[in-house]
Amino acid sequence: MGEFVECGDSSPHGSESGDKSPHSTLGGLNDDQGCVQASFNLILNRNKLGDIPVCDNHEKEVNGSDRRALLKSVGAVSLLGALGSGFISEVAHAAAWTKAQRDTMTPDEIIAAMKKGNDRFRKGKSQAHNYLSEQRKVSASGQYPAAVILSCIDSRAPAEILMDLGVGDVFNARIAGNISNDDLLGSMEFACKVAGAKVILVMGHTKCGAVMGAIDGAELGHLTGLLAKIRPAVDATSYQGDRSAKNNGFVDAVARKNVELTIANIKDGSAVLSEMVSAGKLKIVGSMYDIETGALEFI
Repeated sequence: MGEFVECGDSSPHGSESGDKSPHSTLGGLNDDQGCVQASFNLILNRNKLGDIPVCDNHEKEVNGSDRRALLKSVGAVSLLGALGSGFISEVAHAAAWTKAQRDTMTPDEIIAAMKKGNDRFRKGKSQAHNYLSEQRKVSASGQYPAAVILSCIDSRAPAEILMDLGVGDVFNARIAGNISNDDLLGSMEFACKVAGAKVILVMGHTKCGAVMGAIDGAELGHLTGLLAKIRPAVDATSYQGDRSAKNNGFVDAVARKNVELTIANIKDGSAVLSEMVSAGKLKIVGSMYDIETGALEFI
């Protein structure tokens, strides 16, 4: 038997082995849209409908009397497509981006998709990811991430999860205090100039331990040098009140300033990335993640 046509339904008909079809990732493909997409694929191959194995949920739409409803569904897809490239951010790939999908999106559309993903996360409506299936597809066809996320190593701020992303959607560089250095600049240059990512998102978060250590002047092996890179944000933060690591308000204000300074350091430290920004091929933006509410604020 041939390979099953994938749809967004969560029932185990993605393959003969019973794996679930992967749901959407960065762009947001819900169950209904996935079913429409599966039907659309069938119409494209209508001259061979009798040879295409499909899941039970869609069998009547292929061989039964409900073809008219199917055509209406396809018409809805066509209408969405006519709305422009924003269609990609709503009805996206089933697993990881293809090069064509990623290349049609603008930096603003990628950022909007990240925001929508965090909105789903905050509402407890993150999509069901079959990460193993996503990984297999990424490994088989290459990777075309849409963005680079420079975030902290804090275990409470996993960027892919809190933006409802999947395998292959983004590059994620993690370092305590989400700072930039030469090695990370090189990594981001590869991700953007070579691999084609269009957004760099610097993500700080509330109650950051690295920021607290920088405020307190903590010293510990190699950590001492890392915290020294955060210290300029401490000095540059305007704040009325207790300027200590015990004050969460001050800690969060420093974390926000640290994001701003990191963005400036990226632009100043990499001519490659700065040129891409000037040419409109890349956007570098900042954000703050609230570890209590789950909200990601773009700044």
